[in-house]
Amino acid sequence: MIGVIATITVKEGSESDFETVMLKLVKEVTANEPDCHLYALHKGDAPQTYVMMERYTNKEALGAHSSTPYFKSIGAEMMPFMAGKPEVRVLEEVS
Repeated sequence: MIGVIATITVKEGSESDFETVMLKLVKEVTANEPDCHLYALHKGDAPQTYVMMERYTNKEALGAHSSTPYFKSIGAEMMPFMAGKPEVRVLEEVS
């Protein structure tokens, strides 16, 4: 399994708009990606910070996720609310 932790900081006052757009992406991923076992948005402990927790069957599933049309279009929708690039960590499960 592959785990992904993405930390996203949004512009002050953009939290609600960001959440609305991000939750659209969560819905699409959940409905259309059977090899994604977790795709959940969490509020971080710092102001305007969110953490996406993701889990995929393998690296191919992660690659397929980032190439979907909805990931690209919804990702573009959320860009105006973000205060910079997300910090993304890709982890390999120890089993």
